[in-house]
Amino acid sequence: MTKFSVSDVTVVVVTFNSGHCIAPLAEGLMAAPHVVIVDNASADDTRQQVKAHLPQAIFLVNETNQGFGRANNRALALLTTRYALLLNPDCLPSPTFIDDFLEAAASFPEAAIVAPHLTRRGGAPEVNYRWPNSRWRSSGPGAEGPCCVGFICGAAMLVNMDLMRESVGFFDEDFFLYYEDDDLCERVFVRQLPMVLLPNIELPHLSRNSVRGSQAWRFEYLRGYHHAQSKLIFEHKHVGAGSAAALRWKTLGLAVLTLLPRLLFPQPKYLARLVGRIAGLIRPYPRGTLPIR
Repeated sequence: MTKFSVSDVTVVVVTFNSGHCIAPLAEGLMAAPHVVIVDNASADDTRQQVKAHLPQAIFLVNETNQGFGRANNRALALLTTRYALLLNPDCLPSPTFIDDFLEAAASFPEAAIVAPHLTRRGGAPEVNYRWPNSRWRSSGPGAEGPCCVGFICGAAMLVNMDLMRESVGFFDEDFFLYYEDDDLCERVFVRQLPMVLLPNIELPHLSRNSVRGSQAWRFEYLRGYHHAQSKLIFEHKHVGAGSAAALRWKTLGLAVLTLLPRLLFPQPKYLARLVGRIAGLIRPYPRGTLPIR
């Protein structure tokens, strides 16, 4: 079995107004010698929190919010370690997580991506793996042991740097937020490279807890906007322009039908997200990347 240590891995975290996440995240990263934080123009105390709790980290600042994939790519372009461990700031690794994860992952040196099993607050499972939706819908019981899958959530990924550089590349920067992990895994899947889930290695993930600020409605609007845009980009890239057009009108129709009850019984968070989704469906989306098949 191939062996490697924490010195073979660089932890990469993308932040945006994520200062509240740094102290809990740092509890599991204190022993990691290589940590890179890429900050997407936070307006909170993220920089100060990183300096206080992760003094070994390299802190890179983007002058504007560059999105999830582009920010990760900035860090990945600098790495010299064998592996990169991509973590969302709202993950809660234990002090033994990295050692346990690397020990288990060492059994799969041929894998392009290895992932732990994410759990929600309180320990309930969060299904962070499946087969590609472009092929078939996943169903059946959850994984009980290590297995190959067709999709792994980008909240926690151990990336084989040499294999990905040579065969796949990294994130498509047309995706600002959402579906960038779907696209990456689709390209890995098409090239028939293993993506391995380790269900016995668990990592708590406080989903959608990584961003805070005084403009909560704006953040929800942008979530809806970018989710809609990215969904269309993915469909256009991996299925085709005609399918993306059909998806746009179908999804827009459903969103408009949902708007009336949202206006009659307003919940600001969900209304802002819905308005953002409608805007994202109406406006043109980036089409700079050719289909992969």
